[in-house]
Amino acid sequence: MDTKELWNHCLIEIEAEVSKANFSTWFKNTSLVKEDSGTLYVGVPNEFVKDWLQNKFHKTILRVLRSAWEPTRAVEYTVLKNPPKVTKIESSTLLQPSFTANPELPLKDLYINKEDNLNPRYTFESFIVGPFNELAYAATQAAVARPGKQYNPLFIYGASGLGKTHLIQAVGNAIKEKYPGKKVYYMTQEKFTVEYINSVQANRGAGGNAFKEKYRKYDAIIIDDVQLVGKAEKTQEELFHLFNSFYENSKQIVFSSDKHPNFIPGLEDRLRSRFAQGMIVDIQEPEYESRLAILRAKVRDAGMNMPDELAEYIASSIQGNIRELEGNINSIILQTQLKGRFPSLLETKNLLKNSIKQKKNASVKEVVKTISDYYGVEENAIYEKTRRKEIVKVRQIIMYVLREDFNVSYPLIGQKMGGKDHTTVIHSCLKVKNDIKNDMALAQEIEQLRAMFK
Repeated sequence: MDTKELWNHCLIEIEAEVSKANFSTWFKNTSLVKEDSGTLYVGVPNEFVKDWLQNKFHKTILRVLRSAWEPTRAVEYTVLKNPPKVTKIESSTLLQPSFTANPELPLKDLYINKEDNLNPRYTFESFIVGPFNELAYAATQAAVARPGKQYNPLFIYGASGLGKTHLIQAVGNAIKEKYPGKKVYYMTQEKFTVEYINSVQANRGAGGNAFKEKYRKYDAIIIDDVQLVGKAEKTQEELFHLFNSFYENSKQIVFSSDKHPNFIPGLEDRLRSRFAQGMIVDIQEPEYESRLAILRAKVRDAGMNMPDELAEYIASSIQGNIRELEGNINSIILQTQLKGRFPSLLETKNLLKNSIKQKKNASVKEVVKTISDYYGVEENAIYEKTRRKEIVKVRQIIMYVLREDFNVSYPLIGQKMGGKDHTTVIHSCLKVKNDIKNDMALAQEIEQLRAMFK
């Protein structure tokens, strides 16, 4: 029996069943050392890997080995003093990347397509959709279905760390896949500005024609962080001409920004109106259910199944920025891999203590007064039993803010709002949450209110 060939065959089977992270972490530097009376001995680099394979993957390993070599009776694990190099599996997609990496490049550059600047990892399949971003996601789907003809330009805005870059690059990758003949290009506004300045300096006599022609060869252009164009008069002029060229030729344009075009300082009216020609849509902060879904997907990709108690605590504690949430999840995953078990709830609280933002402190009365003043409504009217539309709207917004931003319980909100039943409060909060999705003005009002409490 050729133990090397047998183990390579089994690794191919195992790789198809476990996550890439688990396969890379636990099965590299392993080998099939020997066979003795039906017992197969798997060599591992250290005691930690030995315990992990024994406790987590033993059944899988035994089943795969028995399928490949019928006389297999048992599997044992032994620590080797001089473990072999990483096992090479000829047919393994994990060990045969689809691109040639330059070892001198930074790690992040290994994933970037140099022709279009798109990161192939940013796809719609890996994008978590929830109430906080479903409108933006739907808009991108429509843009990909008819690039240059529907929702052109597509302008997506929202705070940092909410997945805008992932989503707009997913548009580019989807267009490339669906329309192989179309050329796509992604860049940041900062890079656009730098390239324009360099082009002007290098081609003063030619008036920057080389720069103008560079981008016009593409069928779709994606510009990230376009809010940085504000106050740069010459760059705005060049962006304006590029926009017109793409729009007139039905080529897709996608922008992202950390704020709505109306609030970009120094933005010229002619660009602001161009941005408004297509679709402007925002991504909001993810609510608890979406944070929990993101967490579970991240942990699942690592080949793990986090206890509900930990998952729910992390999702409820790390609010707002998805990037920060994922960073903390990575920390928990690393701790789990090192210790061979998930941290306890107490250990998790200790790990996350520096990442959890303190709850905003404000009394119910202060919230009522601030929001009432904002809408020009008498504070006392909020507590009265009236069905006047302007009062009902403000009351519902107050209930929503108290619940979402200050985590006040439904019964207590009802009690403070003039003795309302908690089901009324739930209905009010759900109504505002749904209205925000379709009413951009309301969404902006609530964001402004939230800023007043920070």
